[in-house]
Amino acid sequence: MALNVIIATPEAVPFAKTGGLADVAGSLPRSLKALGCNVSIFMPLYRSVKEGGFKGESMDLQIPIPIGKRVIHVEVFRNEIHGIPVYFLKRDEFFDRSYLYGTPDGDYFDNLERFTFFSRGVLEAARALNIEPDVIHCNDWQTGLIPAYLSDTYRQSFPETGTLFTIHNIAYQGVFPSYLFNVTGLTDEVFNTEGIEFWGKLNLLKSGMVFSDIVSTVSEGYSREIQTPEYGCGLEGVLKKRKKDLHGVLNGVDYTEWNPRTDDLIPANFSERSLRGKGVCKKDVIKEYGLKLGRRTPLLGLISRLADQKGLDILARAMGDLIELDLGLVILGTGEKKYHRLFEKLARRWPDRLGVRTTFDNTLAHRVEAGCDIFLMPSRYEPCGLNQIYSLRYGTVPLVRATGGLDDTIKDYKKNEGNGFKFKEYSSKALVEKVKEALLVYKDKKAWQALQKRAMREEFSWERSAEKYMDLYREAAGRHKR
Repeated sequence: MALNVIIATPEAVPFAKTGGLADVAGSLPRSLKALGCNVSIFMPLYRSVKEGGFKGESMDLQIPIPIGKRVIHVEVFRNEIHGIPVYFLKRDEFFDRSYLYGTPDGDYFDNLERFTFFSRGVLEAARALNIEPDVIHCNDWQTGLIPAYLSDTYRQSFPETGTLFTIHNIAYQGVFPSYLFNVTGLTDEVFNTEGIEFWGKLNLLKSGMVFSDIVSTVSEGYSREIQTPEYGCGLEGVLKKRKKDLHGVLNGVDYTEWNPRTDDLIPANFSERSLRGKGVCKKDVIKEYGLKLGRRTPLLGLISRLADQKGLDILARAMGDLIELDLGLVILGTGEKKYHRLFEKLARRWPDRLGVRTTFDNTLAHRVEAGCDIFLMPSRYEPCGLNQIYSLRYGTVPLVRATGGLDDTIKDYKKNEGNGFKFKEYSSKALVEKVKEALLVYKDKKAWQALQKRAMREEFSWERSAEKYMDLYREAAGRHKR
């Protein structure tokens, strides 16, 4: 009998995106459907959904949602993507905003109300639509209250529904003052050290971790790392207690979107058989960024949220040494203003060698992936990472720090072996030394092309990961069957 699964997510491509979670929530359902799963997506109806023309049709439902002492109505809209129903929860006072979770200056003041409304809205809408899920797959802190509700005030309404809670990045936890607890409508028994309470505050990520049947994260390596003080962000003790229920499932990628053979966003297509088009793509990126590089000058790329997590601090310190190595570097991304200012300043210092675009541009992202020789990911930590997997398929050799999913997916180069380069020590010195090592291989055209072709043969499709999720869904659902 087919499983009925709701994927509750605060973002999903192509509707709204701030990070890799959106890619997962947009791609995983297609592979689940191919495996016979009845899957639907629930997410907020943001301004970007309306502007993108994805709103769909109203279900003519006005469902009351208790939020603290108020009762606020949610309207439900339905659309489809790849034959998968997507239910948008509409409340403009909460979701009709330019950013999803906060402005560049900080989080929205009412995020607890917003995502309490969304979490209860998922359950109330499912009930109103007569959807009886075997499992609700919850993603990150914005959905962390759903497992708590199903263990508390909504258990009678969903007696046979299991929960899987996925941690995409443990550093973002949804922490709020304890005096706002009444906003949630949960019973007082939930607010304790074994429940939602965290150092006297509410912690929605902890709520998901504690009350869900199964906990997952997005790579095997990260599942081990977050059980340590270095990476656990204060929740390592909670995860150790749930060790038997904690699983690492590596994210997949959508090769219908990220494939240099068919990609219509790049100026020339290419494949493992013929890399000729990659040279055209390289010229395109050099011209786009206004760099002055020779044909065989190595071009490095970085597409990232500009934040401490992504290793921007050690990259900035390494820039002088890197420029001396006779290379070019292009950067694409948005994030912390200090990195916007810093790298724009560095680009003015080396305009022929360093190009910076502080924006989100999906088309340019594809062009950078296709046109660079080496892709940098010097992350302090990385739950999974997707760009290193995209880079493999595009023959753009990843150079990464050995952490989390980067360590799981990239095998360090040795003669006739490996698919990229990785370093362990988190320092600018270690980064520069590994770049030097990569450039030595780059000078050997035959060895470099062999490395590129090995990388392009790697396979990280969603099918394999979806099968693992199906196993976890069956386990979660089985815990509640009568």
